[in-house]
Amino acid sequence: MADQTTVVQLASRVDRLLLRHQELQRTNELLSAQVHSLTAERDLMRSKLAAARSRIDALLDRIPVSTEATLPPAQPADPTP
Repeated sequence: MADQTTVVQLASRVDRLLLRHQELQRTNELLSAQVHSLTAERDLMRSKLAAARSRIDALLDRIPVSTEATLPPAQPADPTP
């Protein structure tokens, strides 16, 4: 009788272990899908960042080198105390 109780307990523990294993596999699949999604989003953001940098560099190249002529004249300091 004791052997049968031990076998039943062992079978119960194995069943719980298998269920837990299935739960962990599903969790792993969901996390893997999330990693894939976030990796794709990161790659898209990197691409957008590179395009924005390229546009900014192009705009900076169009700025005249001599900016002294475009600066407003210096204002004298106000002598009132």
